Amino acid sequence: MKQQTALNWLVPLLAILSVLAFGTGLFSQTVGQPFTFTTLHGQTVEIYGQGLYQYDTTFKAPILRGSDAVYLFLCIPLLGIAFTFYRRGSLRGGIFLTGMLAVFLYNFASMAFGAAYNNMFLAYLLGFSASLFAFILAFTSIDPEALTERISPKLPRRGMAVFIAFAGTSVFVWLVEIIGGLTSGQAPESLASYTTDITAVLDVGVIAPVAFLTSVLLFRRIPLGFLLAPVLLILNASIGVIVIAQTISQALAGITLSIGQYIGFVGSFVILSLIAVWLSIRFFRSIKD
Repeated sequence: MKQQTALNWLVPLLAILSVLAFGTGLFSQTVGQPFTFTTLHGQTVEIYGQGLYQYDTTFKAPILRGSDAVYLFLCIPLLGIAFTFYRRGSLRGGIFLTGMLAVFLYNFASMAFGAAYNNMFLAYLLGFSASLFAFILAFTSIDPEALTERISPKLPRRGMAVFIAFAGTSVFVWLVEIIGGLTSGQAPESLASYTTDITAVLDVGVIAPVAFLTSVLLFRRIPLGFLLAPVLLILNASIGVIVIAQTISQALAGITLSIGQYIGFVGSFVILSLIAVWLSIRFFRSIKD
């Protein structure tokens, strides 16, 4: 594994921007009241009206605050641990760092493109740029062929490939409302005051194709698949914790979901994440570091 010196300042910069952005989002106490807003599509929605996310909807603002809590108290420390082992020359540390950078890249992309404009936009922009280039550098610093040679044959490669493909398929749940809106001639209800659904773009347009590609590469024992797999597993593992925090944050804000939504959205993602955690542990244990 080749050390990338640029990561010595990109990763600390990313951590600082994360503390600033997510800490402000979680603890901002700007006083205000919810208010109604008529969208471009003629829908009337309720806007949160307080804190950093005062211009996001009352449904989405607690979701963003739940994510902030996870990144602030879990993901940033894990990023620091991964970076420490990476600097020591650990292959496991390099892979773990790459996976964590993917987690931050996903979130900063979501915030930069999806959250209503607020005073942390510049932090989102810089965080997106820092995590993007740091991920590219970390990913390319690992030789897939050298990694493959150090992986134990006991790794459940086929099972991992099947799971990653299934997890990639699960994101197509976002298409239900999109297709429903197309057939009815109306914008999806969940779009609310926003102009696009960045989660659907990232999940269906990026995550799903990469998951299917990784699954095929694993089945064929192509080295690149052994590098992509842990990145996707770490990203998937983080989703379960984030979804739980988002659900708790919504409940504290007085927002409750139906039993079907708890089972279909929250429960399914949590189960997938638990499996991803188990497979991640199996993967890292299989590496002769």
